Amino acid sequence: MNNKNQEQSKSHPFIGLSLAKLMRPKHWVKNGFVLAPLLFTGLFSNPEAISKTLAVTFLFCIASSAVYVLNDIKDINHDRKHPKKSQTRPLASGAISIPQAFILLACLYSILIAGYFFSPEATLVLFAYVILNIGYSFYLKHQPVLDIFTIAIGFVLRVFAGATVLNVPVSAWMFVTTLCLALFLAAIKRRQELQDSGASGREVLGSYSISLVNRFAEMAATGALVFYSLFVVTTRPELAITIPIVLFGIYRYWYIVEMTNAGESPTEALFSDPQLMLTITIWAAASAYIVISGQAPLSI
Repeated sequence: MNNKNQEQSKSHPFIGLSLAKLMRPKHWVKNGFVLAPLLFTGLFSNPEAISKTLAVTFLFCIASSAVYVLNDIKDINHDRKHPKKSQTRPLASGAISIPQAFILLACLYSILIAGYFFSPEATLVLFAYVILNIGYSFYLKHQPVLDIFTIAIGFVLRVFAGATVLNVPVSAWMFVTTLCLALFLAAIKRRQELQDSGASGREVLGSYSISLVNRFAEMAATGALVFYSLFVVTTRPELAITIPIVLFGIYRYWYIVEMTNAGESPTEALFSDPQLMLTITIWAAASAYIVISGQAPLSI
């Protein structure tokens, strides 16, 4: 660590806060995808199912934090040259040292290994998620198109883990809907990165253009809506009333991205807009009520 970063490290006495920031708990909201099978099967009234799903959601939070820590360790030199990340990332700013980050990473991996004894099948999905993201950190994020699909597959694995721990089948429509929605979010993220910093933001951005990722986003958004509608019609017809809510949510998210430049972080876009948060809450509440009152068979 250079002298500048050493001085910065000394000026951060609350190392616990810096370690917590390195784990990026704000981004844990993405692991809400693990709860989708619990919602659509109607098992959210079953205490055992709730506890199992929450446990796997917690493990995914740990896994995603481990991914962020490893990625920040790998990219520390690049982040130190970035005007924003050099100030906001704990490692790049010198708030914590690389050895401290490795200790945190070892603790996170230990928790994941312990999770195997809770649910071996779901934890194997977790390990697949971690391995996929290690591949992303070291190689896949530099490969155009593959980088976007890698991010999206991570969300599909979340849904699969949620279904696995509950031992319920997942329809192909649910998987492809999740994939398309995640592709939409990933394409918007790349678009925002291009708009903010151009090809200098990250290596892979040199292989994209704003018009191209806009087309990616449009195709993915359309696919998410179409496949969600097909999922509803073929599996849960009583949920047809939620389709306009999903459509509004997509429109609102895109509006936020265009007007506030928040597309680089879906989490920030969500928490910055009360209407979007309310839309998701209404969709979840309506879906839960319809599923539990419809007494449909346990499948998604």
